[in-house]
Amino acid sequence: MKRRIQTILQNLIAWIFSAIIVIPIIIIALNSFKNVKESNSMSFHLPSIWEFTNYLEVIKRGNLLVGFRNSFSYALLSTLLLLVVTLPCAFVLQRRGAKRLYRILYYVLIIGIALPLNNIALMKVMVGLHLMNTRVGIYLLYAAIGLPLSVFIAHGFMSGIPRELDEAAVIDGCSAGNLFLKVILPLLKPVASTLFILNFLNTWNDFTMAIYFLNGSDKMPVTLSVYNFFGQFQKSWNLVCADIMLTALPVLIVYLFAQKYIIQGLTSGAVKG
Repeated sequence: MKRRIQTILQNLIAWIFSAIIVIPIIIIALNSFKNVKESNSMSFHLPSIWEFTNYLEVIKRGNLLVGFRNSFSYALLSTLLLLVVTLPCAFVLQRRGAKRLYRILYYVLIIGIALPLNNIALMKVMVGLHLMNTRVGIYLLYAAIGLPLSVFIAHGFMSGIPRELDEAAVIDGCSAGNLFLKVILPLLKPVASTLFILNFLNTWNDFTMAIYFLNGSDKMPVTLSVYNFFGQFQKSWNLVCADIMLTALPVLIVYLFAQKYIIQGLTSGAVKG
């Protein structure tokens, strides 16, 4: 009886938290199909006439196609760059972890998880390197921001890969580069998938970096497009809601199809780390 009550309470709490998340999404979705007058109330009522043209108007007037292209470019290239750096780095730090120097390097890297980001100092660094308001600069910036957590997750996952594999490969004449590329890297697909999805979504959803380090509509990501669109059409809540739905849809799709890889990679790292 006690276990049954506990199960009911857990399910009730889960339903409450789910409702808190889902209800605003439903409201935004419904109001994105209403006219201006009906959308001002932001209610649960179904629209009297379904205005599907709201989405076409948002795409045309909100410059969303350029925003989608930029966001996809920033998220994809910065994440690929991050993986190229993270996986070999975590492998070396994990395998050489017994040495003091490598332990210090590891702790210096992962301390970035907790330290706050100083945008003013970072802006001076970007200006000094002539990377301000450049696509290359934003790629490097997003990769650097995601590096500490990615190294931490990959390091924990790699601790579960037996060192005997390294020794067997070296005995067979495998070089250090081939050891990582041909033996270790194929085993890292779960954690690599997790890191790719997490960093891709974080970059796609980011808002602040674009404000500080990018100028001009041609480099604007989709999150900043929504911000500017709201400033222009803040009285047209139907268009604002349609804009929000279009921006959030790719993230929802990616998460729904990739959530098992995220959970698999994170739990594997947690157990083996």
